[in-house]
Amino acid sequence: MKCINILKGLCFTVSLVVIGACHEQPEFANTPKENFEALWRIIDQNYCFFEYKSDIDWVEVGNRYRAKVTNGMTPQELFSLCSEMVNELKDGHVNLASSWDVSYYRFWDQYPQNYNARIIEENYLNFNYKTASGIKYMVLPNNFGYMYYGSFSNTIGEGNLDYVLYEMISTDGLIIDVRNNGGGLLPNVETLVARFLDDEILAGAISHKTGPGHNDFSAPFKYYFKPSANGRIRYKKPVVVLTNRSSFSATNNFVSIMQYLPNVKIVGDVTGGGGGLPFTSELPNGWTIRFSACAIEDAMGNITEFGVAPSPGCKVDMSPEEEAVGKDAIIEKAFEILAEMINMQQ
Repeated sequence: MKCINILKGLCFTVSLVVIGACHEQPEFANTPKENFEALWRIIDQNYCFFEYKSDIDWVEVGNRYRAKVTNGMTPQELFSLCSEMVNELKDGHVNLASSWDVSYYRFWDQYPQNYNARIIEENYLNFNYKTASGIKYMVLPNNFGYMYYGSFSNTIGEGNLDYVLYEMISTDGLIIDVRNNGGGLLPNVETLVARFLDDEILAGAISHKTGPGHNDFSAPFKYYFKPSANGRIRYKKPVVVLTNRSSFSATNNFVSIMQYLPNVKIVGDVTGGGGGLPFTSELPNGWTIRFSACAIEDAMGNITEFGVAPSPGCKVDMSPEEEAVGKDAIIEKAFEILAEMINMQQ
């Protein structure tokens, strides 16, 4: 079955997740032990990446933490314990939320940030950029265009995007910077990608849960992207996408699609991952647990949960010495790559 676009395809898939999750569920009381059991079971039956995390024995994890739970625990003590348990999954997209805190696996904090907004605005944009639909943009002195999109939660208006790309028509190449973009709305990914397409492409595939077992999944459901509508401005020249370890979720999806376009290179660091559709459930005490329940593959069938690597030869880190003199090594590498791409086309 071929979906018309990403939005309809994802809505269809989410509905299947709900249907697939309708196996018989036990009732849990609002006690520390019962809340723990509810949390463990919800993850056990719906989390989609157990197959790719063979080093995690979820039954063993549950038994180890279950032994520490008592009905005399305070809510704060229970939350701390449950947070430790869900962090065993080593997944920044698994979040337990109470009224006073949200758990978060902070593994990504160990990596170089590879992004300094002040350096970019002061030394590359000269504080003279324009903004539309959450996108900062300008034509740089070397005649390369620059767009910084900080969140896919900022809806991209088609008209706004026309203004942005009209500004880029005379440029020799374009940089799309999605470093520190934590993700957002997947339809915005489709809107942006469509401006760089000439033909419909296979964007990826999604598998949904069909039962409570760790490997109970449907066959991958393919989804496609079409070029933007006639009359909209499309960009046909070389493009470089800048990434770092804080490029998550919808941003990860954007990069996973852009990497296969013929005139695009990915420069920077491996993205932070987050290649699954989110699932949210509530415990008896009102806490919510959110995690990935549908795995997303890229167009080549690769799971994107663990990030998308830069193009060959395009892995770059920023150094403190370069930052101290106002230099962004990743943008400088983008300049080099764009020049090489332009020379190859001549």
